[in-house]
Amino acid sequence: MIARHMSSSRAKVANEAASLLYSEQEKEYKQAKLKAAKMLGVHVLPSNAEVADALDKIAEEREGEERKKNLVLKRKEALRIMESLREMHPRLTGSVWRGTANKNSDIDVIAFSDRPEGVLRKLEHCNYKIVGKEWQSVTKHGEEIQTFHIHLKLSSNVDGEVTVRCLERLRLKEKCEIYGDVQTGLELEQLERLLKTEPTRKFTPT
Repeated sequence: MIARHMSSSRAKVANEAASLLYSEQEKEYKQAKLKAAKMLGVHVLPSNAEVADALDKIAEEREGEERKKNLVLKRKEALRIMESLREMHPRLTGSVWRGTANKNSDIDVIAFSDRPEGVLRKLEHCNYKIVGKEWQSVTKHGEEIQTFHIHLKLSSNVDGEVTVRCLERLRLKEKCEIYGDVQTGLELEQLERLLKTEPTRKFTPT
């Protein structure tokens, strides 16, 4: 975990924003920070990483040892999804990759294919319950990027999301909007090894 020195106000905002995220009153870091600052009557905002640290501590305090069990469960569920999508170069990302997942965290898997409908059909063929699908568009560095999102409800009652990106983005390295490092994630074989050796390992900057 990164040691981050914050002012008292920044720390309070980070803790309040983390509480809003943990209780699912807010879904996005930016909105959580703005709401927390307004609630506390201050005009300082912590970084996303500082909020993530506070969120990690809240989850640890409230969930205890059960948190590790849930992380392993979600990583195993992710592995099964990725095995189903083996030929689509699947990659585990998000908090389940990082090891900072809490009881509310879903599973985020990226698949790379120029045929999103093929990914959808593969998941349906493997009897995954599809609860939603949508195209999303974001602009990064002046470039509009479209991704196809498939939302799953797993048999364990955990939510999953498969994001389909075009093949040309397979080797691109993207900066994490929370920690600021490169978001590498875990490929199928890497996740298999991790579950055998260090199933609760964290991948946060140190």
